[in-house]
Amino acid sequence: MTSSTLRIASRRSQLAMVQTHWVRDELSSAHPGLAITIEAMATQGDKILDVALAKIGDKGLFTKELEAQMLVDRADIAVHSLKDLPTNLPEGLILGCITEREDPADALVVHERHRDRTLATLPEGSVVGTSSLRRLAQLRHHYPHLVFKDVRGNVITRLEKLDAGVYDCLILAAAGLTRLGLGERIHELIDPSISLHAVGQGALGIECRAGDTAVLETIAVLEHQPTARRCLAERAFLRSLEGGCQVPIGVNTHFEADELVLTGMVASIDGQRLLRDSCRGPATDPEAIGVALAGTLRSQGAGEILEEIFATVRPGS
Repeated sequence: MTSSTLRIASRRSQLAMVQTHWVRDELSSAHPGLAITIEAMATQGDKILDVALAKIGDKGLFTKELEAQMLVDRADIAVHSLKDLPTNLPEGLILGCITEREDPADALVVHERHRDRTLATLPEGSVVGTSSLRRLAQLRHHYPHLVFKDVRGNVITRLEKLDAGVYDCLILAAAGLTRLGLGERIHELIDPSISLHAVGQGALGIECRAGDTAVLETIAVLEHQPTARRCLAERAFLRSLEGGCQVPIGVNTHFEADELVLTGMVASIDGQRLLRDSCRGPATDPEAIGVALAGTLRSQGAGEILEEIFATVRPGS
């Protein structure tokens, strides 16, 4: 970063650009006179659309190309949907800050023919589109009479497939729909008792080079401490389970007075086995809460479930 210019790396999808432009505008407002440039690019996850995400792998699926720009000093920060950012980052890079979270819930979006239905009342055999093993496992557990089909592409592409009748409904992140100005397509917010959301869902993570004091000071205005504490607990839980973005691990966090309460879930892909528990602790030490909950679920058999998933979905990885 020069004294007057900040360079941002971003995915070039419509949602990514909306998020990156929000970051740019917030920083411009906080730092008058700061010039900000954006380099948008496609990541591996954007390019490979004919293979289920879980089978590709998840280490840097939507982030590696952006990180490379920072490591060769062609960008100062990268803007990520935090749920896409692996919990273990490349050497030399850190999670610089976490922005205030939008609603992290999963949302049901239905075809017009089901406008009078809810997730619980969809007819047997209805086709549900989702690319997430986390959503798949939880919904199979609660609604085994539904049919689940993988769906890839950006949000707009997925909605076009839904409206064309390829699917009866989609499960998408409410935050993404809201940021794209498509909040009216949300038919139902799925209750956490049915589907715990992804780690970091609804928040943005700003990644930068470790030790880059000028950049860290510049982006500090974007940090939202309550969101950061919730997300750090969630990421510690995921990291401790050695899971990734594309495994059936879900979370929910909330505050009760000075304590942070973290609920976590690990499930088999078929939804037959679902482990769920909660842990609480001081909000000032969120990562300890995540580690503790991971230990609790491991003692209940979470490790065995995850090993089976990795062997099935990505054998030999």
